[in-house]
Amino acid sequence: MRLSLIPIAIFLMPLAEIAGFVVVGKAVGLWATLGLVILSAMLGAALLRIQGTGILRRISQETQNGGIPSRDLVHGAMIVVAAFLLLLPGFITDILGLLLFLPPVRDLAWKYLSKRIVVLGSSSAFRGGSRGGPKPQSGPRPAGPVVDLDQEDFQREPNRNSPWSDKKQLGD
Repeated sequence: MRLSLIPIAIFLMPLAEIAGFVVVGKAVGLWATLGLVILSAMLGAALLRIQGTGILRRISQETQNGGIPSRDLVHGAMIVVAAFLLLLPGFITDILGLLLFLPPVRDLAWKYLSKRIVVLGSSSAFRGGSRGGPKPQSGPRPAGPVVDLDQEDFQREPNRNSPWSDKKQLGD
């Protein structure tokens, strides 16, 4: 969707939701319509809990194996968006939210988005290694001289002219 169409869609969406309430309300009645709205919000919360824990488990397993869980991260984001759409009152957002909870729809969206999203794994969280210990270096070390300093070689003298120093300054 072009960026210039997004404000129009944001403006028209509440109108479409109101029209959806009127159509469903005429077909099933007021109380059934309100019950469907509340049921969809509860369904969104339950589906977020069920599918969200599965996605988090797969992300954790992928990172422990040293991989970059780009697909699972995007699927997790889509599940959060789907749950948010189900929590919003309205039948159009509920339909979009339910569609995003379906793995084939998320795979189709991932196929479209994977060309536009780049997930970089430069963080130490994406490298393998034992928990809590130092992570192994991935790739060659950067070129340049290595300077090994002992405690005696490196000492920092306090700057007496610093405004943050407790010592008297030269002008005092």
